[in-house]
Amino acid sequence: MIQRTMYVLAVPDLDTSCDFYRDVLGFDIHEVGDPGWRMFVRDACRILAGHCPGAIRPVDLGDHSYFGYFVVDDIDDYYSTVVSNGAQIIKPVRDEPWGMREFGVKTADGHRIMIGQELKR
Repeated sequence: MIQRTMYVLAVPDLDTSCDFYRDVLGFDIHEVGDPGWRMFVRDACRILAGHCPGAIRPVDLGDHSYFGYFVVDDIDDYYSTVVSNGAQIIKPVRDEPWGMREFGVKTADGHRIMIGQELKR
């Protein structure tokens, strides 16, 4: 049985990524015993970020720089929060024909995240 999903990201500047996930998306930042790694934690979501300045830049992946889809309880409230916190929105919040209300953000290191909520039927 799978208990949880964890994302693992290579980031060029760990401090900048920590600031973004904490200040914009509302994650807690945890030390993991290695100075080049941090765990970003919010509710059931875990992202392990490693300082990898030589890794392929997300922008070089074009439309394939998405790394995760977060499902939330109140999409409109979270959208307002991240916008007011300075998130770079790459897709405004809207209802989609596949049954989700969603929006997209670009992280400080260039990764893209989709965030959504199931539409009530």
